[in-house]
Amino acid sequence: MRHTISVLVDNKPGVLARVAGLFSGRGFNIESLSVNETLDPTMSQMTIVTRGDEPVLEQINKQLNKLIDIIKVINYAQGDGNHIDREMALIKVAVTEKHRAEILSIIEIFRCKIIDVGKNHYTVEVTGDEDKLRAIIELLRPLGIREIVRSGKVTLQREARVK
Repeated sequence: MRHTISVLVDNKPGVLARVAGLFSGRGFNIESLSVNETLDPTMSQMTIVTRGDEPVLEQINKQLNKLIDIIKVINYAQGDGNHIDREMALIKVAVTEKHRAEILSIIEIFRCKIIDVGKNHYTVEVTGDEDKLRAIIELLRPLGIREIVRSGKVTLQREARVK
């Protein structure tokens, strides 16, 4: 089972290495990792995606909470509706006269942005959930993806909805 873990940490040197070391030292794989400073520059927010069953997740949470620079750990269950997650990708796709219109149509349908244009390529910025990124990649792949870079997932807890 896939899990997204949000970890609020002190923004200090070595904290990321200790968190990553906790995972690798116990044989847990990190599928995606995103880290950035919060509004308070003394803290950083980590979003970690990993796989494992409930006992594995429980072990990860316990070990994370034992680390000294950890402020808060939240596990987001997939499909619980209590959080919002997004990922960003930059996709460099080959452009030929034959496929130009098709590529532009795909970009428009997915509400992407062309952020760089070359003689034989477009660099496309796409933001969305994992399914959206997977779908556009699969549509662009046969047209000639030259390069792709993904940010990793970022997650934010939802607040109570207004009725």
